Amino acid sequence: MLDDTDRRLLRHYQHDATLGPAELAELAGLTPATCARRLEKLYKSGIIRGNHAVIDWRALGYAVEVSLRITLDKTQPRAFDEFMEAARQVPDVVEIQTFLGRVDVRLSVIARNMAQYQQVYRSSILTLPHIADIEALMHVARIKSDEVLPL
Repeated sequence: MLDDTDRRLLRHYQHDATLGPAELAELAGLTPATCARRLEKLYKSGIIRGNHAVIDWRALGYAVEVSLRITLDKTQPRAFDEFMEAARQVPDVVEIQTFLGRVDVRLSVIARNMAQYQQVYRSSILTLPHIADIEALMHVARIKSDEVLPL
């Protein structure tokens, strides 16, 4: 699917997606035209899904992150769909992951402080439908957060 040239191009692009076409082409050892064609192919094939800004929410005053592990009441046929639909509507939920196993869903919730988190938890999280069990894990430190692939 990918050749060595594509891998080299992706390796440079994922480290700095703000590089201009000429700079990226030079780093990848390509002509600008070839670089542009290959990038377009990688976008069209879905390998590159987009280019976005990564915002440090802590710099914006959010000091609390809590990971909620949730088990749903699976006796309800639409429990999963109804829970997901409602959870997507909570602005303080910044990530939703699903799992196979004892835990069905993990929500990552951010807040400016513990008082705000408690308010969000009571008014928005506990009111989500079909929760059978919930466990809160307070984030202490993020040791590694890297979306760079070893290409």
